[in-house]
Amino acid sequence: MLYIGIDLGTSAVKLLLMDGEGEIQNVVSKEYPIEFPQPGWSQQNPEDWRDAVLEGIPELLRGFDAAQVAGIGAGGQMHGLVVLDEHDQVIRPAILWNDGRTAREVDYLNGTVGKEKLSAWTANIAFAGFTAPKLLWMREHEPENFARIRKIMLPKDYINFLLTGVHCTDYSDASGMLLLDVEHRRWSREMLDLCGITEGQMPRLFESYETVGTLRPEVAARLGLSPQVQVCAGAGDNAAAAIGTGTVGEGACNISLGTSGTIFISSEKFGVDPHNALHAFAHADGHYHLMGCMLSAASCNKWLMEDIFRTGDYAAEQAPITPEKLGNNHVYFLPYLMGERSPINDTDARGTFVGMTMDTSRSDLTQAVLEGVAFAIRDSLEVARSLGISIRRSMLCGGGAKSPLWRTILANVLNIQLEVPASEQGPGMGGAMLAMVACGAYPTVEAACARLVHTAQTVRPDPAVAARYEARYQQFRQIYPAMKGLFPVLAR
Repeated sequence: MLYIGIDLGTSAVKLLLMDGEGEIQNVVSKEYPIEFPQPGWSQQNPEDWRDAVLEGIPELLRGFDAAQVAGIGAGGQMHGLVVLDEHDQVIRPAILWNDGRTAREVDYLNGTVGKEKLSAWTANIAFAGFTAPKLLWMREHEPENFARIRKIMLPKDYINFLLTGVHCTDYSDASGMLLLDVEHRRWSREMLDLCGITEGQMPRLFESYETVGTLRPEVAARLGLSPQVQVCAGAGDNAAAAIGTGTVGEGACNISLGTSGTIFISSEKFGVDPHNALHAFAHADGHYHLMGCMLSAASCNKWLMEDIFRTGDYAAEQAPITPEKLGNNHVYFLPYLMGERSPINDTDARGTFVGMTMDTSRSDLTQAVLEGVAFAIRDSLEVARSLGISIRRSMLCGGGAKSPLWRTILANVLNIQLEVPASEQGPGMGGAMLAMVACGAYPTVEAACARLVHTAQTVRPDPAVAARYEARYQQFRQIYPAMKGLFPVLAR
């Protein structure tokens, strides 16, 4: 049988076709635009996602027997606010995960309502990207649109709705809304009341590997698929990527260098970081995880290469960064181009180069960006270590993981072993694997991971390089506190 995985990303949807042994048969990508109507704002038209998926799946299946497709599973960008009216029509552009317009609402939630209450209700505190602050913003600034809301959804849930007609979500994605009682796996009555919404406006909750429905007949006809194809609930992109890298069970770790950067630590038991610097979310395997998320990771390098240097030849820009330069760069970069989430939770923070001199070169800036992202991921790793969690190895995925230099830098900055999966398909592969479980091809998510995930390469830290980076990291961690007070002034 065949399975379709949907990776609904920020800049494109990536569709993959996978057989029951985990072999990728075909991949198709469809890009769509992002709107930045004001500095720090980020939104998209959900209908662009719809068009990309409905056009992409027939292209994905070209040359294959569509009758063999048994299931579909999606991993999607988290936190985005998708609102539908009584006719299931999109009310306004989706406010995305990296949108920073809700600073005032976040201050209200964390300061006035209080972090302790939020953590008790949802296991998390408010971040600008989360969905609940966006609802408060919409209620204040777009009351007419707010009054029209009949369903509140997340990006990949909108796709599942289009496919099946079911208003659904899964626990992993719902965890990032600040509307879910993560520990008890139910909507938080306190948060719903605070946001002025009802449980009837929320989608039905499913485990990621559960079937939510089958294809609508008209959608099946358009896609060339059987209406009996099962669609599973899927997962938030980070949880789906973790499934795709086999990150399940107690203490397993996955680091993703995508548009955003994450460190994902799987756990069989519910637990909360007492300082709420890490998110405490449900996992797609039915258990839980802690996660640190930085808003700009590979997107920092893309910004420098394409917007500043005006080049698409990333390898050529990294070529001058030879091994002896690792840990010896005099330039630092704070990777806060969209503000930052974990662990500083500061919407005013901005990207900053520090330490430039007259002899600073183009490659120094490139190296500083790669190192700055690695240092920021280490910030979250240090929080996990402070909780007594020992991490000596991690899977590594995402577009940035394709760079041998970046892999080496990250392994030495973190001083842990990194393992690159044989198939670097991220959330799409995880979505397809969840569909396999929904269809009964594997009894559990853990069984699917054990059978289908393999390691292609291992990157180990060099003790001398790691020692140099240890010294550089201790300097890096002093920069943000020194500049913190200036960022709000610059943002005015």
